[in-house]
Amino acid sequence: MYTLQASTCYLHTMERSVLYFIIALEISQGITRQQTTAFQTIMASRKVIELFYDVVSPYSWLGFEVLCRYRNVWNIDLKLRPAFLGGVMKGSGNKPPGLIPNKFLYMGTDLSRLAEYFAVPLSFPNDPDETMFRKGSLAAMRFITAVGERYGADEPSVERVSREIWMRVWCRDEDITLPASLSEATLKAGLPAREVEELLQLAASEKIKDKLKSVTQEALDYGAFGFPLIVCHVDGKREMFFGSDRFELMAHCIGDYPGIITQFVYRHIVTFIRGQSSEHP
Repeated sequence: MYTLQASTCYLHTMERSVLYFIIALEISQGITRQQTTAFQTIMASRKVIELFYDVVSPYSWLGFEVLCRYRNVWNIDLKLRPAFLGGVMKGSGNKPPGLIPNKFLYMGTDLSRLAEYFAVPLSFPNDPDETMFRKGSLAAMRFITAVGERYGADEPSVERVSREIWMRVWCRDEDITLPASLSEATLKAGLPAREVEELLQLAASEKIKDKLKSVTQEALDYGAFGFPLIVCHVDGKREMFFGSDRFELMAHCIGDYPGIITQFVYRHIVTFIRGQSSEHP
C-alpha cells in the first residue's frame, strides 16, 4: 500500500499530479520502479504538439480533450490551432465521412463508444446534416480565432471557449452560427462580458478571416486531409497523426514510456487524488 509523505502536499500542482499518475500506474498496471524512473527522466524533455481542429468535427473534440487531459502527464507544450475543416476538405480533395452512407452509420456507433471511453459528453445532434453541412462552423472558427488574437493563442481562453462551443453543438444540440450563441459560450467560458461585442466585431474583420485562412493553409501544407490533425515536433523531427485513435502511437513517438492511460486507470487516478486531497487539505 502506498502512502504519501506530508511534504507531497507542498509540491506544485503539476508535479503532484504526475506523482499521483506514476503511483496509480504502478498500482493499476504493475509497472516497475525502473519503468517509472525512465518515465520521470523523459519528463525533463518538453515536446511541442500542434492540434489543428474545427468544432464541427466531433473527433476533433475527442482529440482536444485527450491532449488537454494528458499534456502535463506527457509534458507536452500543446499549441491549439483552430482552423476551418471545410477549407481542408476542399484543398485536399477529400469528402466528409458523413456524406458516405456506410461511414455515417458507423460514425454514430463509433462516436458513442469513444465518448463513453474518454468520458466526453458527446452526442449526435438531431439533424447532423444541417449542423455539419448546411450551417457549418465558419463563424465559430473565426470567433475562436479572434479569441486567440485578442488574448494570445497559448492562453487558456482559447481552450475554454472552444470547449464551450463544442458543448453547445455536440452535447446540447444548440446553434453555433448565431452571435448570441457564441456570446453565451464566451461568457460561460469566463471571459468578461464587456469584451464579447469586441470579439464579435474582431471575428468579422478581414484580419481574422485571413488568419483563419492562413492556419488552414498551414494544416494543408502539413498534409492535412481532415481533422483532428496532430503534429508532433520532437528533436527537430516532425510526426503527423490524423484522427483521435493514434494516441498510443503518438506517445511512443514522443518518448519511450507508457502510452495513453485507459479510462479505467484514469478513474483510479481521480479517485486516488481525491482521497489524498481529503487526507491532506
